[in-house]
Amino acid sequence: MAGELTSLGKFLRKLRIDRGELLRTMSSKLGISMSFLSSVENGKKSMPSDWVVKIPDLYNLDDTQKMEFDTAVAESEKGIGVKFEGLSEDKKKISVAFARKIQTLSPEARDAIQQYLF
Repeated sequence: MAGELTSLGKFLRKLRIDRGELLRTMSSKLGISMSFLSSVENGKKSMPSDWVVKIPDLYNLDDTQKMEFDTAVAESEKGIGVKFEGLSEDKKKISVAFARKIQTLSPEARDAIQQYLF
C-alpha cells in the first residue's frame, strides 16, 4: 500500500484542495509535521485518534462530509489493539481465539454475541 492514497488520504487531500489549503496549512492546523500528514494520506502512518473529533470541528464538516469522513476512517483502520496486562492466561487465550474466529462466525453466532455484549 506504500505510496497509495487510502480512503482517508483521499478524503483529507480533497478537503485540503477544496478549502484551498496546502499540505503545510492543514498540518499546521492539526499541529503535526507535513511529512506526518503526508504519511497518513499515503497509508504509511495511522491517523491519530483525536482527529475523529478534530477534523469535523476544525473544518466544520456538514453531515454528508462527516459520514464520508467516518467511512474513510473505518476503512483505514488496520486493526485493533488489545492490552493483555492483568488478564489471566485463560482470558488471554479466549481473546486471541475470538479474534482469530470472528471472520468465520455465522451471522446467527455474530448476532448472539452482539446481543450478549450489548
